[in-house]
Formats: sequence, C-alpha cells, structure tokens
Amino acid sequence: MSHATSPAHVPVRVPKRIAATLINSLKGGVVPRIGLPYITVGRETEIAALLHDLDLIAEGGASFRFLVGRYGSGKSFLLQTIRNHAMGENFVVADADLSPERRLQGTKGQGLATYRELIRNLSTKTRPEGGALTLILDRWISNIQAAVAAEEGLDPSDERFSAAVEQRIYAVIGSLEEMVHGFDFARLLTLYYRSYVEGDETTKGFVVKWFRGEYRNRTEARQELGVNICITDDDWYEYVKLFATFLKGAGYKGLLVLIDELVNLYKIPNAVTRQYNYEKILTMYNDTLQGKARYLGIIMGGTPQSIEDRRRGVFSYEALRSRLTHGRFARDDLKDMLAPVIKLVPLTYEELLVLIEKLQNIHAGYFGYAPTLTEDDLVEFLQIEFGRVGADTHLTPREVIRDFIELLDIVCQNPGVSVADLLHSESFSYAQPQAGTALPGNMQGADDAAAPFAEFTI
Repeated sequence: MSHATSPAHVPVRVPKRIAATLINSLKGGVVPRIGLPYITVGRETEIAALLHDLDLIAEGGASFRFLVGRYGSGKSFLLQTIRNHAMGENFVVADADLSPERRLQGTKGQGLATYRELIRNLSTKTRPEGGALTLILDRWISNIQAAVAAEEGLDPSDERFSAAVEQRIYAVIGSLEEMVHGFDFARLLTLYYRSYVEGDETTKGFVVKWFRGEYRNRTEARQELGVNICITDDDWYEYVKLFATFLKGAGYKGLLVLIDELVNLYKIPNAVTRQYNYEKILTMYNDTLQGKARYLGIIMGGTPQSIEDRRRGVFSYEALRSRLTHGRFARDDLKDMLAPVIKLVPLTYEELLVLIEKLQNIHAGYFGYAPTLTEDDLVEFLQIEFGRVGADTHLTPREVIRDFIELLDIVCQNPGVSVADLLHSESFSYAQPQAGTALPGNMQGADDAAAPFAEFTI
C-alpha cells in the first residue's frame, strides 16, 4: 500500500447530491453507495489486484477472493469501491450480507434466502441501487431486436424479423443447456421471451418470480408456469453460474458476487451445519479455479477469526485450510496479491490526515463556506483522538470520522466558536495523549509515519 506524504491541498469539486450522501452516510457510520473515489485513501495494491480479477472474468475466466481484516480494516469500503468500479465497466454485481437467516447452506431455506438477496440486489450501471433483473432481461431482448434491425436491415413488421430475432435468442439460450440445470434455465428464458413478444405481463411476472427463487416448491411452479422445477437451498449456486454465462450473452462482461459478514458462519453453533456451509465455499472455490465457472467473480469478506480459527472458522475445514493458508515466503511487507486471501493492513496516520482534509473540503463545498480548520488543527484532532487511553485497541476510524464530521457541523453552525476550545473541551479531550503514541513526521518529527493506527472502516 502506498503512503501519502502530505494532504491534498487542491480540493476537488464534489456535486452536492454526492456530497450530501457522503456526509450523511459517514456520520451515520455506514459506507456510502456513491462518491467513494472522492474519499478513497490508500488501498492501491488491493484495488489493483481485484481489478486484475475483473479483466480475467471479462475474458471468460472466474475468480475467488477472501478479503480478511478486523472490524475496522475497511472491508466494506473496499467491497463497495470494487462494486462501483465493476458496474462502471459493464459488469453486473450482486451483493449480500450473511446473517442468521442467510447462509450458504441450511435446512430451513437459509441458502435460498442468500440467493434471493443476491438477485434482489442485482445491479448495473444504469440501476446501481439493485432490482435490475427485469431491466436486464428486457434489455437483452430489445438489444437483439435492435441488432437484427441494424445488421440485417429487417423491419420489425417483416415476418423474417421475428425469425431472425428468435434465432439469436436461441443461440444465447443454447449455450446454457449443457450446464447443470441449464435446460430448465433456458426453458424459462424462452418463456420470458415469448411473453415479452406477446405482451403477456402475467407470465413475465411468473418467470421473474421463478428467477428470484420465490417459488416455495415445485407444485407452485407447475401451477403457474408449467415447469416441474424450482430453485432450492441445495442448487442455488448452480443458477448463479448460469446467470453469469447468460449475462455475457446478454451483452455484459460478467457477474461479480460480493458476500460479506462471513462471521455469521463462524457463529453457527452446530458444527455439522458449519461444515456444510464451508463445503459450499469449497465448491465455489474449486469451480472458479478449475474452470467450471465462467464470467464469474466471487469476493467474500470476513474477520481473521472467522477465517483462520481452526476450531470454528473456515480453516476448521481442512480442505479449505490447505488451499488458503499462505506459503512460507509471504510476510507483512511482502504480500502476495495473487493469493486467494487478501489481508487488509491498517491505514497510516498520514493517510487518515489526507482523508479528513478531503472530508473538510467536501463539507465546506456542500454547505458553502471556506474551510476553517488548518493543517495544525487536523493534526491536533488526530493527536487527541488517538492519544486517548485504549485508543490503540478500541478506537476505529469509523468513530474518528463521525467525531470529525460532528466537529465540522458545529464549527459550520457556530462561526464564532473556537476550534481550539472545542478540541480541548472536557467532552472531547478527556485524556492526554499517551507517551510514545506514533504520529507522522509533521506531527512530532518521528520517523514512524507509516506506523498503523486503528484499522479503517466506515
């Protein structure tokens, strides 16, 4: 990871809508869905590695990565950054957080619940907020119709037009039939196409319901669609692979699946159930590395404990541990970014200094005032924040950022207030900096500017 040497002194103009989202999200302690490039600091090597994966996916390959870091390491921020970049590059992205109700495998529909969440959050560049399934299907058909009209010079009223469109439709569908459950998937796509052409909104709705995994059993699917199959807890991942291949044929570069909060698998009390979930991860991992999946990328986020604990974590499953454990040559200063596990290292004090100056510029631009905090004020703010007793183990930059935005809000609303008084007030500066607290050179003249503080999350 590269280290910044000084704050950026030339503020970048941020549109007000994006600035509002950034300020409100960060103050609320959540990762913004938009505007991340304006506040991204560090993480160049990690981002470069994941962007390399996107190139591989676009060429018909597949990838699988774990992002590993403590609470406060920036997993969610990095996942969101890659999500936004992938959509901008014409990938479809699906994301889901695991929970007690959403797992990879379960006896009460928890795996299917994860699939439903992924499909619900299916996102594209033009529909970044999710819910893009119907848009993707309709655009696939309309793009083929437009291509036939342009390339073959046929008018939609010409009877040859419909035949030419169907020929291209079936070419895409035919490429799926050799895959597991591909015949059924192709049959549902055919049903959707026919109902699209005939204007049959009811059947279209039933097909979308099927793709979303919302049929509880085969009987329901047979009654409404005439098909004797539905997506289940056991086979939902096979349909994710089918979607990835279909999306390529529909004009996208591929599918990126983001699954966060692996700690919820670690917390499963039943050992056999945990092992079934880890076995599903092994299946996904093997498929991507062995070429059984195409145009598909999977990134999973978890804490070191949820991955490396040999009693309950992913490493408790021997087949995964033997595949994921680092070799003998990698170390903290020599990271292997081609390995399946990317361990996030903390940001430095200097990088956080760059971040809070960016935040001040965004805040000032949004509320229409000239930035009032000097670089010395920013340095002092960080000194006090990280000088508190227990800050080295308990304080996360999420809290630092919230404190900083609150400080900016108060200064903005109370022009006569003294920044120094606020910083040294009892409610904020309730403890003196600890002796030996590592700070950048422009803060104390030491050579430990690259020393990490608490890890970064939002």
